[in-house]
Amino acid sequence: VQLQASGGGLVQAGGSLRLSCVASGRTFSSSYTGWFRQAPGKEREFVVGMSWSGGTTSYADSVKGRFTISRDNAKNTMYLQMNSLKAEDTAVYYCAAARPFRRAMGVEEEYHYWGQGTLVTVSS
Repeated sequence: VQLQASGGGLVQAGGSLRLSCVASGRTFSSSYTGWFRQAPGKEREFVVGMSWSGGTTSYADSVKGRFTISRDNAKNTMYLQMNSLKAEDTAVYYCAAARPFRRAMGVEEEYHYWGQGTLVTVSS
């Protein structure tokens, strides 16, 4: 599985962005997926995860109520809608997928496939 993230850019605080992650291969619909981010000078951190059906999600406290994960298995694509962006959301955002039929949520090591990252910059 190869993942390709896109949609990052520069936005003012309070604004919105939608990230996309397109997966190659036929196992995407059987994989837990998630978004992580890495801010300058900091370690990569969990943002949100979703089960293969989309029925289970888990959000980091810092983004609850502002970010929404979704997926379209028919298009092998997942999305991250980010609203009410803050300067502290500035980071490179990575999409990730676990091996098929393996559970994964907030732990980075649970994910096997990673996208290349897309930069989100929020100006205050």
